[in-house]
Amino acid sequence: MYKGVKAAQYKRLKSIKNPLWVRAMAAQINSFKTKVFRWHDAGDIQNIKHLLKIFKVCKLTPGVKHWMPTKEAQFLKHISIDRVPKNLIIRLSGTNIDGAAGKFWKYSSTVTTDPKKATCPAPTQGGKCLDCRACWNKRVKNIAYLKH
Repeated sequence: MYKGVKAAQYKRLKSIKNPLWVRAMAAQINSFKTKVFRWHDAGDIQNIKHLLKIFKVCKLTPGVKHWMPTKEAQFLKHISIDRVPKNLIIRLSGTNIDGAAGKFWKYSSTVTTDPKKATCPAPTQGGKCLDCRACWNKRVKNIAYLKH
């Protein structure tokens, strides 16, 4: 919608093809001195090569837990969940509001209109995770976000 935002997004998209991208991303993430990282607040997995590059970044940032929501089931179908780095959780996003979670991937996220079914606390925390780490937690099989 905004020309500057659109240009920046295309610049980031193009950068994925740069041979230095993996090391640059790992250096950036390690410099944040954070214990958690979320992939893709705008955009998604572009192809299998992109996904495998993300795996390499995760391996180069072993002290960080990574979370990646995705709707790109067609790419996940080509990899074994055992191939995903231990410090990365990929959550397959549901395709319908109030719909069921995907069946073929171990971890998922869904959107609900029922506040009683929502498990994400962000709406009651100013839209922020704060100290919640459920999305990064592999003991949590599905995260249900309240539709907003």
